[in-house]
Amino acid sequence: MKHSIALVLLLIAGLAVAACGGESAQDRASTKVCDARADIGKQVDELRGLTLTTATVDGVTANLKAIRADLGKIADAQGALSDERKKQVQSANQAFRAQMTSLAASVGKSLSLADAEAELRSAFAQLSDSYKKTLGRIDCG
Repeated sequence: MKHSIALVLLLIAGLAVAACGGESAQDRASTKVCDARADIGKQVDELRGLTLTTATVDGVTANLKAIRADLGKIADAQGALSDERKKQVQSANQAFRAQMTSLAASVGKSLSLADAEAELRSAFAQLSDSYKKTLGRIDCG
């Protein structure tokens, strides 16, 4: 009998600890969104800081792949967010993704090296501005 009561008390205590100490699905999703948002900001800053002499195809490709992966993480986490936050995150994610797609389609049309550098600087500056206006406005504080 003592063992049964002790076991029941242990189970109740375990459930209480799990309920108090656990993170909700919404909190985990918000953390994923904010982590991905922060990484996108880092990747955009790296791209914006590139010059023709410091940029490499592999480096730019790695930055862009990381951004795409982060956008996917944000999209995956959206479902567990509150309705209002979900709308904000979806809208920002879609707007930033559209800007990235638009820039990718327009970059690389220059024939001269000087024009290519100016084009990349402009594209990365636009990407940075887009980040600030979309994902950068998501409250992660």
